Amino acid sequence: MTRSFLSTPVDRTVLDACIELGLRAPSAGKSQGWHVLLLEAEETQRYWKTALPEEKRSSFSFPGLLQAPVIALMLADSSAYLDRYSESDKERTGLGESLDAWPAPYWTIDASFSTMTFLLALEDNGLGALFFAHANEAGLRKEFAIPDEVQILGTVAMGHRDEKNASVGRSASRTRKTVQQVIHRFRW
Repeated sequence: MTRSFLSTPVDRTVLDACIELGLRAPSAGKSQGWHVLLLEAEETQRYWKTALPEEKRSSFSFPGLLQAPVIALMLADSSAYLDRYSESDKERTGLGESLDAWPAPYWTIDASFSTMTFLLALEDNGLGALFFAHANEAGLRKEFAIPDEVQILGTVAMGHRDEKNASVGRSASRTRKTVQQVIHRFRW
């Protein structure tokens, strides 16, 4: 994950291609409830003014993050799943009746798959990216007119890496689990 960016613009065709790859991630019933609120250039400052006001920036650990030329809010729309599962080929499942009928929130799961695919596509295209938790959700919803029924999964900052001023988060030094620690065969 990249925490320091150059302010160099990102080619829009590259962004579109990365989003296109995100759309190819698994989606229950091909409901496709993933949305991306894309902010570029000076629009990114609207995000930062809402999520990280000026008075909090002096103590912010990653000032190079504020230089990212593109900010994207990753969104999951549960209504797309209710609509899709109300269609004739899916209605017998009962999942179109209410969100409570679902055994798991597939709108969140599928949008997360799409977000991960998008992040990997950015990396494959030589761009840096950072997925992080958003702050001031109520303010973001108001500023960008995001409907209440749409879930904000998080924010992705992206752009060209600033290798000269690169920094890592505190968690970077933690060791990864081994394959043997993750696989459970036959029982937990």
